[in-house]
Amino acid sequence: MEVVELNHPLIEHKLSILRDEKTGTKEFREIIGEIASVLCYEAMKDVKLKEVEIKTPLEKMKIGQLEEDNYAFVPILRAGMGMLDGVITVVPNAKIGHIGMYRNEKTFEPVNYFFKVPKDIEKREVFLLDPMLATGGSACDAIELLKSKGVKKINFLCIIAAPEGLKVVTEKHPDVKIFCAHIDRELNENKYICPGLGDAGDRIYGTK
Repeated sequence: MEVVELNHPLIEHKLSILRDEKTGTKEFREIIGEIASVLCYEAMKDVKLKEVEIKTPLEKMKIGQLEEDNYAFVPILRAGMGMLDGVITVVPNAKIGHIGMYRNEKTFEPVNYFFKVPKDIEKREVFLLDPMLATGGSACDAIELLKSKGVKKINFLCIIAAPEGLKVVTEKHPDVKIFCAHIDRELNENKYICPGLGDAGDRIYGTK
């Protein structure tokens, strides 16, 4: 199992703005997208390129190009949508799927209500998007849904991860790589990440 935590002073700076309760919806949403772009670059640093021949203004040359049609981004609704614009700037022709889940506030378990992915999703490398990896329940359910469709290679991209959630996902799905901007301290009694940044969906959409 591979867990990659971004360790860069500019990411820490961006996180300091995200975590601040005074940060407004517009700035919060923009920074989520910026960090998602960086996570996508990190997650794709080892992808294989196809060799093509192009002509520069000076001469012909052979160079590697990404086969964008081999990839799909799948945000977990609704907070994962906040990361989508950021990753699309990196791979604009990737296909998009959606997984709808919400958390039962009494049991803290994820409830699935929507699942729509490209029909040939099993042929693609999938990047699952959710700003917060808390208990790991939603992540595991989403991964299992994708695997049920035949997906072989899955990467999970998140902004903040809790150690408890990382443990659950790594134990259940050791083949899935996790990329996060920061691993926080713990979950509180309400299963929110601490110190965290609050409810990412509410802060992205300004619903509280």
